[in-house]
Amino acid sequence: MAGKNQAAAAPRLGRPVRPARPTEVHRRETAGPAIPDFDRLIHERIRLGIISALAANTSLTFNDLKKLLKTTDGNLSVHARKLEEAKYIVCSKSFEGRMPRTEYTLAPAGRKAFEKYLDHMEALIQAMGR
Repeated sequence: MAGKNQAAAAPRLGRPVRPARPTEVHRRETAGPAIPDFDRLIHERIRLGIISALAANTSLTFNDLKKLLKTTDGNLSVHARKLEEAKYIVCSKSFEGRMPRTEYTLAPAGRKAFEKYLDHMEALIQAMGR
């Protein structure tokens, strides 16, 4: 038993933690201001997928989106709720027989935000090509 206690109290071996190099710190501090009017809500991968899919379709069910985006129920639910709270998508729930059906459509505010996001991305891409 004494061996276990002694081993637990022994200092950990390994590489020492090295402080950041001045150039790394400098890069973080001078990265520049946040891009104005950049919609970070849409930029996240799953939310961008939801908005894109709904922009290309009249409406999609929860299961359609889940298969299309290859994500879990919980992940899709959380991201869809954020978009719904922002009034970017509309969620309607109904029943087909005894089975619940959740369907999503792109709201006008969501379409406008998506178009603005795409314009912004296009401007960034063109600026990088200069």
